Amino acid sequence: MLEIRDAVKSYGAVQALRGASLQVEPSEIVALLGDNGAGKSTLVKAISGVHRLDAGDLLLEGEPATFRSPVDAREHGIETLHQDLSLFDNLSAVANFHIARELRGPRGLGRLGLLRERAMERAWREQLERLGVRILDPRQEVGVMSGGQRQAVAVLRAVAFARRLVILDEPTAALGVRESRQVLDLVSRLPDQGIAVLLISHNLEQVAAVADRAVVLRQGRSVGQAVPTADNHETLVSLIVGAGAGP
Repeated sequence: MLEIRDAVKSYGAVQALRGASLQVEPSEIVALLGDNGAGKSTLVKAISGVHRLDAGDLLLEGEPATFRSPVDAREHGIETLHQDLSLFDNLSAVANFHIARELRGPRGLGRLGLLRERAMERAWREQLERLGVRILDPRQEVGVMSGGQRQAVAVLRAVAFARRLVILDEPTAALGVRESRQVLDLVSRLPDQGIAVLLISHNLEQVAAVADRAVVLRQGRSVGQAVPTADNHETLVSLIVGAGAGP
């Protein structure tokens, strides 16, 4: 569904990507692993339209693609959830869900029209039912929600509008065990909706719980991949830190 071939990206004298490659199949959950500075964020920014590669190819369903902006990537069915979540604490779950995609009427007035609040809440509830997510009050301000509920709102927003791929950057960072489990349960259900997932995480146990495959970057290069099982744990650690590295 998505393929990156020999990606190269530099920021001045710093070469962030040095020939990284990646494939994601339809309805597959792929974990992207690597230490800080391995090039994960740069690769994600290239896929999500934030930056353009200096060299290399990006293919979508086998066809060359160029994303000039995040809006361009979204129009191709790719949604990205960054670590900061990009939520507005003073707005409700429904309002955050529809940010920049508000439903307005009457037709023909565009952004000058009135908000169709009932239609927006109905669309929100339909997505909750589709993904099996429970949030008590759709009109509750996000600022008073728990970390897991906030994360669910952000994930749900990305998932609802994705047609091909959702990129999740450390979706369980700073969450407790129960809240992390809720987010992982949601992620594990995405392939059933026909959506592939690219998951960035430092938690190998969580990766093993949901991912079909793990790809490792080190110093801007793809250095290997493996199915993230308990038997392959040491293999993945070795790929992340480098063969022959100390404990």
